[in-house]
Amino acid sequence: MRGMRAPLGEFTDAWPVTDKLDLLPPPVAAALRGPVPADGVVYVDSDPDDADTARFGEVHSIPPELSANCVVVAGRRGQETTLAACVVLAHTRADVNRLVRRELGARKASFAPMETAVGESGMEYGGITPIGLPEDWPLLVDAAVADAEYVVVGSGRRRGKLLVPGKLLARLPGARVVEGLGIPAA
Repeated sequence: MRGMRAPLGEFTDAWPVTDKLDLLPPPVAAALRGPVPADGVVYVDSDPDDADTARFGEVHSIPPELSANCVVVAGRRGQETTLAACVVLAHTRADVNRLVRRELGARKASFAPMETAVGESGMEYGGITPIGLPEDWPLLVDAAVADAEYVVVGSGRRRGKLLVPGKLLARLPGARVVEGLGIPAA
């Protein structure tokens, strides 16, 4: 079956995400069947070896300003740990020590260990997407991501990516748009 033209980048084939739900991990597919509107979300196939943001951008002509990374963080206050996700543009990094810590009401915040991020999200490391994360996780979305017409995010697997309108990411369950969440990468 022939796909459609992708709204950004250079891809041989692209499809409405609803045509490719069988390629997504269960929590992502379930979210797109249920509470997350799939209108405008596009699936593009890609080689897992090209999954890292910089390489993917080179291969498919996606500038860092149109690629978003979803990172899982752990905020701690006393004995309590809160897992959350942050979505920032690829040419920035999440302001974990200041903004994320404050948004989560935590004394300390850091990137969650890989095993925790993968185990709790049900997604593959290097492909975690904000779509389909556990409902009780706060989802912090940088305002620049929310303002983008489209951004590339993971599909939940290292193979394939999703092209998603920024405004849809801002409306995901648990999402809060945070101005300045993405700070210049050092």
